[in-house]
Amino acid sequence: TGVQTCALPICMTGFGEASAQIDGVHYLVEVRSLNNKYFKATIRLPEVYQALEAEFEAELRRRITRGSVTMTASCTAAGASGAHAVNHEALEHYIEQIRRAPMIADGTVRIDVSGLLLLPGVLQPPVDEGDRLDRARRAMLPLLNKACDGLIAMREREGKSLRDELLTHRSMIADRLTRIAERSPTVVNEYENRLRARIEMMVKGTDVVVNPADLIREIAVYAERSDIAEEISRLSGHIEQFEQLLSESDDRPLGRTLEFLGQEMLREANTIASKSPDAGISRLTVEVKGAIDRIKEQVQNVE
Repeated sequence: TGVQTCALPICMTGFGEASAQIDGVHYLVEVRSLNNKYFKATIRLPEVYQALEAEFEAELRRRITRGSVTMTASCTAAGASGAHAVNHEALEHYIEQIRRAPMIADGTVRIDVSGLLLLPGVLQPPVDEGDRLDRARRAMLPLLNKACDGLIAMREREGKSLRDELLTHRSMIADRLTRIAERSPTVVNEYENRLRARIEMMVKGTDVVVNPADLIREIAVYAERSDIAEEISRLSGHIEQFEQLLSESDDRPLGRTLEFLGQEMLREANTIASKSPDAGISRLTVEVKGAIDRIKEQVQNVE
């Protein structure tokens, strides 16, 4: 049998980048992500490559499940490969029209060449639109995946630290819950002793006789009202499931499941706090709720 490895929760905060020089063009792709309840992509491309936005977003969705993800890409042509070509026929046509202008009597005129180059059709891109998009697609998709690899690796490193911290909180909750379970059975006994002592003090020196059945009924009502055994059992089950989720070997996203589980844990802790009047249990429950609140806050950053 092989060694079973634990899946780590993946944080949503991360950064990755990749660059390459291809056919005289320098391509740079950066991907960064922040917390978000859902997946949201923002694609920032040079205007001439806007047609590729949908393809890049689909690739990001394939690699990343959750978070606000921003992809930024730039392309810088180096050397002659990036130079626009001069359309000589268009340029000559413009010059000929200028020479024929009525205000030029002898056909001679001084022309600002830089102004001519700005006229429509004089300067043309080094490659046509389809070829340029195809080259960018072939260059940037691998770079996007490489940048995603770096981002995911960073998110996994953060996830390892987060997992250790979450399990620390889980251990603290389990310890306090064990102490609450040990304390709970003694609460009714202490209440019975206090009740008997109070009654004896009140009827001392009188002819009043307390019916034992009434005393037992009062103790039974108190025991029923303050019984937290079910809540302790459910909260114990939640923290066991919490640890199991953090120790499974599959790569499914955990964030939303952990968020829901944190809500259920807090619900049980609140019920324990409201049902038990014991000061010792109340102090322990406050510590449990504090740990759960920290868990709920931290799992917001889990994919």
